[in-house]
Amino acid sequence: MTKAREVLVIGGNRYFGKRLIARLLAAGDRVTVLNRGSSPAPAGAVALTADRGDERALTRALGDRTFDVVLDQVCYTPRQAELARRVFTGRARRYVLTSTVEVYEHQHSAAPVRESAVDPLAVAVDTGLPWDDPEFLDRNYGEGKRQAEAVFAAGPDLPYASVRVAHVLGGADDFTGRLAHYADRIRSGAPIAVPPVAHPATYIHVEEIADFLFWTAGEDFTGPVNAASHGELTVEELAAEVAVRAGGGEPRFETTDAAEVSPFAFRRHYGMDNTRAVRLGFAFGDVRRWLPRAVAETLGGTG
Repeated sequence: MTKAREVLVIGGNRYFGKRLIARLLAAGDRVTVLNRGSSPAPAGAVALTADRGDERALTRALGDRTFDVVLDQVCYTPRQAELARRVFTGRARRYVLTSTVEVYEHQHSAAPVRESAVDPLAVAVDTGLPWDDPEFLDRNYGEGKRQAEAVFAAGPDLPYASVRVAHVLGGADDFTGRLAHYADRIRSGAPIAVPPVAHPATYIHVEEIADFLFWTAGEDFTGPVNAASHGELTVEELAAEVAVRAGGGEPRFETTDAAEVSPFAFRRHYGMDNTRAVRLGFAFGDVRRWLPRAVAETLGGTG
């Protein structure tokens, strides 16, 4: 029999994190979930309570535990990454950081971007920035993830992978309200604000990203990897599918130069190239095949 893995999930209380934990448990892994105690660990998992930003408390909570793999769902800053690297070097065989498509926020390419467009070893790290300020962190989400990746990349004693996640859709528990925004405006006949040129983006279904993270936990590749379904969607395609499910009229778009536009109405191309992941062995779905199901799950109805 294959020996059960010791897996630590940091965060993972909701959305694709809880789906990831369910997959690990179903596979027979011994799963430990660490968070601040805001929600209980799923049945079958061991719960540890600590603030991941408090090194003493984190070390005390972990005790003498060691792990085959750590799946970090909530590392947002280089400070958090430095603390994690200190604590888990020698304690974990593999570290998987959930990163984001936002690391490419300064790339504007008509072609989907590859991982090499943002090399973590070339990213400058500044832990002196006000990373503890929620407003600063919110404005600098992509930069925080870039620098967190850079910290792990600089520590060769802790093998790591960073999963750059495309925009996630699907699930009745989608807490973002982004698809609901379109449904509400379509039903009311209100205009949908878009920039003069709205560019397409890559997406991934909530179940697919849970599958991808579970798969990554069992692999041995290192460095960044893009996680995105095949194909790209425009805001018009998304709105059209929402209109089918919302039972309203046709989407009505309004072009604006204002900073605030509708979700998924992007001023730059947000496409990621998933070639590396495919070559490593992961089989992605096609975004246009699962989009109707994703919209139905979130807004209700059948897909």
